[in-house]
Amino acid sequence: MKFSFVVFAFTMVNAPIVQAADVNVYSYRQPELIKPLTDEFTAQTGINVNVAYLQKGMVERMKAEGRRSPADVVLTVDISRLSAVVNEGLTQPVESAILSQNVPELYLDPNGHWYGLTTRARIVYASKDRVSDGEVTTYEDLADPKWQGRICTRSGTNAYNVALTSAVIHHHGEEGAKTWLQGVKDNLARKPQGNDRAQVKAIWAGECDISIGNTYYMGAMLSDAEQKEWAESVKILFPTFENGGTHINISGVAMAKHAPNPETALAFMEFLTSAKAQEIYAEANHEYPVAPGSQASALVQTWGDFDPDQVNLMELAKLRGLALRLTETVDFDG
Repeated sequence: MKFSFVVFAFTMVNAPIVQAADVNVYSYRQPELIKPLTDEFTAQTGINVNVAYLQKGMVERMKAEGRRSPADVVLTVDISRLSAVVNEGLTQPVESAILSQNVPELYLDPNGHWYGLTTRARIVYASKDRVSDGEVTTYEDLADPKWQGRICTRSGTNAYNVALTSAVIHHHGEEGAKTWLQGVKDNLARKPQGNDRAQVKAIWAGECDISIGNTYYMGAMLSDAEQKEWAESVKILFPTFENGGTHINISGVAMAKHAPNPETALAFMEFLTSAKAQEIYAEANHEYPVAPGSQASALVQTWGDFDPDQVNLMELAKLRGLALRLTETVDFDG
């Protein structure tokens, strides 16, 4: 019996997923977000897609498997995870006219090791009742003392916040970023805790007035009967850097270094970067597709337009270590 979609937990390290002429995927993305894509790819090509869903430990697993790894393709979110598999030598560069055509230069690795699929913006959720339009326009505003006791956020060492701090370093240097982190910390209504949705719940409960979060959580909350009320209590604001745009992060795809099926892997990558596939992918997780001519879902479009920061995310990945050190230096979570 053949399966077009197979999911293995990380603990099943010995579970075989290799099938000749198939494509084998290691994914940090949840199965329900991948299945519409794999089904469509199989329908178009007849190539089966076998997916191992890993909650964590992708780098460690691939290093342990070495040349025996069945992985053809890696799917993941966040530039830190993409850069990790590249920096550990677990991917290979891919040259493809289709990939280059489908993915703008801003959203791919300059050396061809990964290609972006969808983006999300790290924005401000603001109380509809207690925050007026125009009160938050920049990330720098978050360090203004006028917000003292009014900001909620998750841990400063969370990957999404580390990426944002890396962007602050890019725009303002090490000392500027340290000052910004201290300013934001001084404005917190409570110690960093929970996830991005928990911060919106805190706004709804009156514990704070603004929070930092990813755009797609609005879609997730609106789809949840309990959380819909939280979402409806806030509005999305797209801050920019004073000398740049709105900070974004990315989901991306890469070919594994020892891919046993490189031809089908490339075919799958090219499919994933097509406008149709990206729209399927983006709608499933309320993100923004990057392919020229593609559109975000009707819901996402209601949140408004923004100008993404014009910095290649691999440049921010290089600043991750410094961002973590600065976060710990100011004892952001303390």
